[in-house]
Amino acid sequence: MKFYNEWKRASGPVDSSYNSIPRFYFKLPSEDEVLPQKLREEARAMFLQRRSRQLLDNNELKALWVLLDKNHSAPHATDKQLINYEDFLKVAAEAGPKCKSYLTPSVFAKLQLKEPHGRISIMALFNYVMRKVWLHQTRIGLSLYDVTGQGYLRESDLENYILELIPTLPQLDGLEKSFHSFYVCTAVRKFLFFLDPLHTGRVRIQDILACSFLDDLLELRDEDLPKDLQEANWFSAPSALRVYGQYLNLDRDHNGMLNKEELAGYGTGTLTTVFLERVFQECLTYDGEMDYKTYLDFVLALENRHEPQSLHYLFRILDINNQGYLDTFCLNFFFRAIQEQMSVHGQEPVNFEDVKDEIFDMVKPQDPTRITLQDLLNCGQGHTMVSILIDLNGFWNYENREAMAADTDTADESAEV
Repeated sequence: MKFYNEWKRASGPVDSSYNSIPRFYFKLPSEDEVLPQKLREEARAMFLQRRSRQLLDNNELKALWVLLDKNHSAPHATDKQLINYEDFLKVAAEAGPKCKSYLTPSVFAKLQLKEPHGRISIMALFNYVMRKVWLHQTRIGLSLYDVTGQGYLRESDLENYILELIPTLPQLDGLEKSFHSFYVCTAVRKFLFFLDPLHTGRVRIQDILACSFLDDLLELRDEDLPKDLQEANWFSAPSALRVYGQYLNLDRDHNGMLNKEELAGYGTGTLTTVFLERVFQECLTYDGEMDYKTYLDFVLALENRHEPQSLHYLFRILDINNQGYLDTFCLNFFFRAIQEQMSVHGQEPVNFEDVKDEIFDMVKPQDPTRITLQDLLNCGQGHTMVSILIDLNGFWNYENREAMAADTDTADESAEV
């Protein structure tokens, strides 16, 4: 402001509009400014309440469905109820002001079918409205936990959200209260691992809405959810208990942490010692031991090797020189441990040069002498390459892929007979 005043005096008379331009930037109040903080919180709460009242409730959604059902358009030759643009506009006019934003010409255009009369499906339209209402409701619900009001949730905000969500999910009724804190930690870690790649400690609400994690969480409202779907859902009680149970079983000295020797028992116990040493070098540890949060990142990376975030995690471990690429030296450094394990199990070690050539043929990097993270992401085979280098079982599966495929085909044919 000092420099602005000096510039203003030096520049002489200025246009009168400079005195009437409204202020467009307001600095956020600091934590010690109690009154401005309270005022801001109150204003946000009132804004969210106003936005919530603008959403369609259940009765209004039912009334919209009745209106659509009455106005489906001729001809009625198909099983599906369809509506043309004229009737669509009629429904939009009769539905009331709260439906206005959902029944626009652009929405009609988005739902267009290759239909000779230019109609759209009434069911598709209603599902679209339902989905939009759900998204807005969820956005408002998440924003209530956004303490900073900046459009993101910190780790503690996410923990509060999940903790208060637990009583609304019947599939989690069987969890003991003493396990709730571990469940919350397990659930929140997935959000942070996949949606916070830069490790800022916060996740944008927009990214939470765009991913499928909330759908997986809310799937737990189904009291009759099949067992196979529960096991495949990271947020389910069986899945959370499985991960935490594995952690307890690995912790042989029962100190609540894992050292390298204990982590070596993870999965089939075939991860190489070289890889595990690199994990402890690159990941957050406490006096050389891994806590539950770091273990969860490790599990998410290994169980989701197809995903870009997992490849980013694993590439950082494989890049022993922090040079941004993997060269022949890096590949050989890790594959030597695979060869040693093969010797221990009485298997004939495979020649590294053959494996190296197969890896480069598989990845097809832009530079034929080095493999970057982007090369791994582009090739679609990054998960296979990583498994070859860090896990004897993964390498064995790759080496015997043709025989395993033949066995699968034979089993399928036998089942058909």
